[in-house]
Amino acid sequence: PTIPRKGLAAFTSSLFATLCCLFRRYDVIHIHAEGPAAFCGLLKFCGKRVVCTNHGLDWKRRKWTGSIGERFIRWGEKMSAKYADELIVLSPEIQGYFKETYHRETRLIPNGVNKPVRKEPELIREMFGLKERDYILFLSRITVEKRVDLLIKAYKKLNTDKKLVVAGGASDSGAYLNEMKQLAGDAPEIIFTGFVRGQLLDELYSNAYVYVLPSDIEGMPLTLLEAMSYGSCCLVSDIAECRHIIGSNGIMFRQGDEESLREQLQKILDNEKDAKALWDKTSEYICEKYNWDRTVQETLKVYA
Repeated sequence: PTIPRKGLAAFTSSLFATLCCLFRRYDVIHIHAEGPAAFCGLLKFCGKRVVCTNHGLDWKRRKWTGSIGERFIRWGEKMSAKYADELIVLSPEIQGYFKETYHRETRLIPNGVNKPVRKEPELIREMFGLKERDYILFLSRITVEKRVDLLIKAYKKLNTDKKLVVAGGASDSGAYLNEMKQLAGDAPEIIFTGFVRGQLLDELYSNAYVYVLPSDIEGMPLTLLEAMSYGSCCLVSDIAECRHIIGSNGIMFRQGDEESLREQLQKILDNEKDAKALWDKTSEYICEKYNWDRTVQETLKVYA
């Protein structure tokens, strides 16, 4: 049961799930994210075995700044560091943070991907008039930290005939999505698809010229792993979490710098040979380095 109100939904679903777990004979209770981990001390008090996965420092997100939500998420982070039998993190940066802040040892088990089958542009041609390699793709939750505003501003200054596709749902950031649509104006070359999945998702990844993730904050961006698994040329902000993933198999711009983003986008749009070099190598690289089978095995070891 959940109270479906903004600010209460996550809190109540986590609390009631915890209470349900207290009365069931589970071998391990695995809590994901910092907020829900606020109740792991209650589980430990009742003798349960608890694993927590930290997906990123959620309290840093702008929507929580100075709010009760920020204090609650920080409390959840502290409780996971104190009470979890095992604490899983997705990146070396977060591993270092827990070591320095809480003197807590953690298990580094990153997200993973499996090698997908690329799809021809059928649905996206029918629904949005998109063809192979004729668009720039942003695909993720549309929140303030993802900096869609930066991408739209940079795109408007490009010399290109390629479209910009902004794909993803708004979660609880509907006001920000509306701002982005206003920023885009009536430009027909900027397409908002809404939430996508299934064949539509596969086709968008498969046929993008370049995938762009201009985030200010990330944990370990699964959408970036997915885009690379499809062989996309990827352009990302130079935050540590993205740097760690792409290595030399993608392009970076200075975080929050609109001109740097525009410059790198224009460069890759003007040099298809460079883009093709990344199309040809990123999939093998990412599917070998971040493999779901390995992630599953490492997680099962933690449970055991």
